[in-house]
Amino acid sequence: MDHPLQPLTSPPAQWLRRCLVQTGQGLLLAVLSVSANIALLVLSVLALVLSVLGAGLFIFPAVTATVRDLATLNRGIAGRWSGREIPVPYRPPPAEMTVWRRYRWVITDPATWRDLLWLLLSIPVGLVLGVLPVGLLTYGLEGLLGLPVLLWALGIPNNYGTLWPVDNLGMALLVPPQGLLIVLLGAVAGELIRRLHAGFVRALLAPTAAAALQQRVRHLAETRSQAVDAQAAELRRIERDLHDGAQARLVSLSMSIGLAEELMTRDPDAAQRLMAEAREASVQALAELRDLVRGIHPPVLAERGLGGAIRALALKLPLPVEVEAELPGRPPAPVESAAYFAAAELLTNVARHSSARRASVRLRYADGRLVLVVGDDGAGGADPAGGTGLRGIERRVAAFDGTMSVASPAGGPTSVTMELPCELSSPRTSPSSGTG
Repeated sequence: MDHPLQPLTSPPAQWLRRCLVQTGQGLLLAVLSVSANIALLVLSVLALVLSVLGAGLFIFPAVTATVRDLATLNRGIAGRWSGREIPVPYRPPPAEMTVWRRYRWVITDPATWRDLLWLLLSIPVGLVLGVLPVGLLTYGLEGLLGLPVLLWALGIPNNYGTLWPVDNLGMALLVPPQGLLIVLLGAVAGELIRRLHAGFVRALLAPTAAAALQQRVRHLAETRSQAVDAQAAELRRIERDLHDGAQARLVSLSMSIGLAEELMTRDPDAAQRLMAEAREASVQALAELRDLVRGIHPPVLAERGLGGAIRALALKLPLPVEVEAELPGRPPAPVESAAYFAAAELLTNVARHSSARRASVRLRYADGRLVLVVGDDGAGGADPAGGTGLRGIERRVAAFDGTMSVASPAGGPTSVTMELPCELSSPRTSPSSGTG
């Protein structure tokens, strides 16, 4: 978040640009507060009145949707101004959306009424907060450019477009310095007013404590269900791998040994060949069991930690992968495992689908969160809804209350960022980096 005195210490060009941007934002805020908010407030009240006649059942949800879009826009603006994201407080829609259920969903949501209160209060508040920095800047520039002095020098009465009283030379000399001070005050006030507006929006449009708790409960229930489904799918995969791989080889091994026992006296050479085949089958079964164990929890992860395990994984890929790990300790084993398998699947996607020449993995710990960023210089266009495994990774991360974001414009590059809240254990060696 920017410091309110930053305009005073910035270079002149940046300072001027900042003042103009803040002035434009103030004007936009004032226009929205007076026009859009008034119109939507009137439409909302009319729709509520028409609910008695039945027409409001259709109109009020439609108007409320527009109000929520405007409120979400203001949340985004206020979040950027304050440096803190404002969550959306609305309840999830019903599974079956009929006219009555849609109306009931909207009208029983406390956030709907908080939006209407925000519409009402933001008209005067937004107007004042929007016009004040513009007024200060305009008034200050009027003095800084010497308009009152020019009017006084030309003998024009000082009551046309200016409020600067100039009656003598001494007062005329004081006008430009005063104008400069007022311009600087307008620049500082613009930043402070943006923060005031962000606080005002947060107070009315952010989720209440009860709503935040309900959202948290819903999120935990969803992630718990996803974790249970993912674990069930993993168990089915392990069972399938055992049945189709090691179990089949062990059955074949048992049959070969039994047949060799029967042939031991009659045909020792055939028995010897069967025992050799049985030995080869046992080696393959052991290798498959080891691969299966590595898929559950790789030994390299326990031995080298997350950074070393990802580096070892990168060495197996057909393209160079730069790995940077800055971890002052070890994450909990479940979080470490989830991050490892997520990185493994992302790197596999890079090798198979991205046509990338290089890839990178950044691993760090900040603000109580393990941050993993996997990027590549490939073709881009990665979409969690596109069936490339990103949705499964997102569910895996969500099970630990983590988040995943994907930035992959067409033509690349692609960057996938995962954050998992956790605490680190004992300190490790100094940060390391390398290229796989």
